[in-house]
Amino acid sequence: MFALITDGSIAKYYSGNRGVTIGDIQYPKAIFTLWTKSEREAIGIYEVEMDYSNRKDEKYYTNTNVSYSFGSGKVTGSYGSATAKAHADTLYIQDDVNADVYPEGHSRAGERVNDFSVGDVKIEGLKTIKIRNIKQQAASILAQTDWYIVRKADANTAVPSAITNHRAAVRTKCAEMETAITNASNTAAIETLYTAVNTADEGDPVVMERPLGELPTLEV
Repeated sequence: MFALITDGSIAKYYSGNRGVTIGDIQYPKAIFTLWTKSEREAIGIYEVEMDYSNRKDEKYYTNTNVSYSFGSGKVTGSYGSATAKAHADTLYIQDDVNADVYPEGHSRAGERVNDFSVGDVKIEGLKTIKIRNIKQQAASILAQTDWYIVRKADANTAVPSAITNHRAAVRTKCAEMETAITNASNTAAIETLYTAVNTADEGDPVVMERPLGELPTLEV
């Protein structure tokens, strides 16, 4: 991305995929690929330099729009401070219930529009979303060996101990992961649970693992 600087301010932005007209002069799109930085800047076109220092993982934060500025001989695109997504559920309060009625003039004026109650979940927080995902992953893993359980019920064929142990391990680890997520005090703590770090001893090959851990998989 490029910007045209006129009288010390950003006048226009260019994607760099087509020619441009500046004043009375038409320039081919080659200026964005073949011209040097100095040649472009001589006619007022600067490549935008992005500053990602404030940008955070969008799974956990809401980033601002990019703002652009010109100074010290360069154009910079930067993000403002990111806002952490709610880690806990937002619940309906009495004011929500009071406001949840059809307006005057409606055929059902004064009646409730929805049937939620105070304390019901209004917006799910990251904890609820992450725990549901873990449960779904565990259910998917267990589904791979459900047929052993069905066969046991239908034909009274014993379930191999390896399968029994595996299924128990999945449930145990799932519960541990849910507890870790529940106990996370804020959004940053949840992000940390999912951020892989090198757990190998110094000098050993790198082993990247997330603090939350992983659900067991069946050894074939």
